[in-house]
Amino acid sequence: MTETPTTWYLKPGDQIERKQLHIEFGGRTQGGIGPSAKSPNVMVFTDPTAGEKHGYYDDWMPDGYFHYSGEGQYGDQRMISGNASILNHKEEGRALRVFKGARGKVTYLGEFKIAPTDPWYEADAPETNDGLLRKVIVFRLHPVDADQQPPATRLGRLLAETSHTVQSLPLEQQLTEKMFVNPNREQYEAERKEGKLVTAFGDYLRGQGHQVDRRQILPAGETRPLYTDLYVEALGLLTEAKGSVTRENIRMAIGQLADYARFLPATTKAILVPSKPRPDLLELATSQSCTVIWPEGKTYGTTDPNLTL
Repeated sequence: MTETPTTWYLKPGDQIERKQLHIEFGGRTQGGIGPSAKSPNVMVFTDPTAGEKHGYYDDWMPDGYFHYSGEGQYGDQRMISGNASILNHKEEGRALRVFKGARGKVTYLGEFKIAPTDPWYEADAPETNDGLLRKVIVFRLHPVDADQQPPATRLGRLLAETSHTVQSLPLEQQLTEKMFVNPNREQYEAERKEGKLVTAFGDYLRGQGHQVDRRQILPAGETRPLYTDLYVEALGLLTEAKGSVTRENIRMAIGQLADYARFLPATTKAILVPSKPRPDLLELATSQSCTVIWPEGKTYGTTDPNLTL
């Protein structure tokens, strides 16, 4: 005799023990995504507080959709297994059921369906245990019976307040790209040195009568902002600071400046370092149209004799 599946009775806001949920409706008892063989449902579980520490921002976003990060703890995430069950839930005749919480008592947020256009996008996040950065899948879910909520995560609130691709920020506002990609990672000593370099250089420029700020950049189609270290609009001076003079840092700064300069009028792309680099690194920077700046007593040395600081 075939067992008759339990009719779905949960309403948004209802709570249920996860164990009981699976007894009645099937699905995986662990993990974030549980397609069921017992009932026509895909169970999706999210823990925003824990997820945000690891670069996952599962929550409502300003576009009116619920964004949900896919499964896969190591390496680039792929559209297989649970991820594929979310993407293909309509074709497979399954309802997408989203719950807040991962264990014990969970709260039913409601039924959702995959967005009809741009159903998913890619973002960067670290592997489990603060490992290497990799590609993660983020689904855009449209509410069926759930009430849309304002963004509650730090990233969601920031995106809601972002009205332009490029926005000016005070130099002292210490937002960084890493805060939204790998927020649980501790700040390295080199990054603390970078902060001190930027502060000192900013104070020096202000003393010379320049207005100094930094810029937040949100490229079209991206959901993680970029942040310049220092920008002087009147000089067209775009500066990226590095805490040590190594080839790796010079290479990285060149790439970052090239990225930022796509969005800003920058006549001078400058790498700020704590001391004068060796000749080959200066030549590398010059070959890529980048100026190098370093402290020299109470003033600053530079590879650009035409740059007046």
